Amino acid sequence: MRIDDMPQSLAATHPSAVLAQFAATLTYDAIPPEVARRTESLLLDTLGSILAGAQTAPIKAIDTFARAMGPGTGEAEVLISRRLTSPLFAAMVNAAAAHVVEQDDVHNGAVFHPAAVVFPPALAVAQLLGRSGPDLIAASVAGYEVGIRIGEFLGRSHYKIFHTTGTAGTVAAAVTVGHLLRLTPEQMLHAIGSAGTQAAGLWEFLRDAADSKQLHTAKAAGDGLTAAFLAREGFTGAKQILEGPQGMGAGMSTDADPAKLTDRLGTRWTVLETSFKFHASCRHTHPAADALLAVMQEHNLAADDIAHVDAQVHQGAIDVLGPVVDPRSVHQSKFSMGTVLALIAAHGRAGLAEFDAGFGNTFVSAFNKRVTMSLDDEVDTAYPRRWIGKVHVTTHDGRQFDGRVDEPKGDPGNTLSRAEIEDKVTTLAAYGGITTPTEVRRLIDTVWSLGDCTRIGRLLP
Repeated sequence: MRIDDMPQSLAATHPSAVLAQFAATLTYDAIPPEVARRTESLLLDTLGSILAGAQTAPIKAIDTFARAMGPGTGEAEVLISRRLTSPLFAAMVNAAAAHVVEQDDVHNGAVFHPAAVVFPPALAVAQLLGRSGPDLIAASVAGYEVGIRIGEFLGRSHYKIFHTTGTAGTVAAAVTVGHLLRLTPEQMLHAIGSAGTQAAGLWEFLRDAADSKQLHTAKAAGDGLTAAFLAREGFTGAKQILEGPQGMGAGMSTDADPAKLTDRLGTRWTVLETSFKFHASCRHTHPAADALLAVMQEHNLAADDIAHVDAQVHQGAIDVLGPVVDPRSVHQSKFSMGTVLALIAAHGRAGLAEFDAGFGNTFVSAFNKRVTMSLDDEVDTAYPRRWIGKVHVTTHDGRQFDGRVDEPKGDPGNTLSRAEIEDKVTTLAAYGGITTPTEVRRLIDTVWSLGDCTRIGRLLP
């Protein structure tokens, strides 16, 4: 059901109920074909990120926990270890893996990574229930549309302290699973309530190079799944957990805007607004990275020519990247503007291999110290709707250059083609080292034909 078909009084006074109604009643046939195809692309992109995270220490730890606590058999697939277990533990491990190499998608306006918390529980529950490809797509779209709007509702003040993917992501996961469970609108509202009361995720981990970011997505996927299954059993949740006087907006934001929860719901498809990640780093580094690359290419500069780079950024970038001064791990280095720009200067890209080789590298460490960030009014005003990249470059011989990119690589207006996504996924899977090229090709073909799939089975048998 579209928001236009609902009483305006309901949308204004009870947006949680509107979201529940939309999520419970959305059908595959109501989704425009371009949205369905985009969802397939986002799914494939995410599967690549999951496979790439297979050998990382945080994911191995979470998988060990899942092996100890969860069943040794089941219908849901843990992609990184190619075993079967319950949907809860499969969703948790896959969601953690999706987020660890920093290559999963992002919605600019919500500052939210939907894929990591939507697709893992969707896949796990679809495998459990034997749902079809169209069922999986419709459920995932419901999760994206609801989760992104919650991220926009919570606003910039929320993101300063809270990791939106952990908070809004818990509700997005609940909605996704609730759709696959075929919850009624009333049950879906209870699922949203139970998910919202569990929502969590704080940025403090960045100061310590801690592994918490992967726990955020694991718990968001698992807690959202739990909320949906409990709602199916009659378990009730707060009916206004988002907009209520003691709900998420009240407790986690100072600029929450309830009108954003139902903004053009059913006509504005936020799936189409979601960006792919080109560089293997925090998205806040991408605009400046692309701007620096443009300056170097235009003026034929080498890395050794550069004496100083000032990245002109929005406040959100300063809030998230500012604490990372001297990275103590490869993952933390992905939140260091200086490290990312050093890799761009040296290699023209900041991919997984570059980060691994660059950690502790003398040149990278030295270049890092020559990078600063400054708040730019134009960039900050445009954020988060637009992520403009601006840099001011000074060379050792005194020349000065300004660079600008209005749409970083991967944004909807500068997106990745399906061929580029296939190349990205092939590279990510090879990095993870648990699949053969033939298996990856089969996985790609499976996702591209998802609309014709009658039953979701194992992806890596």
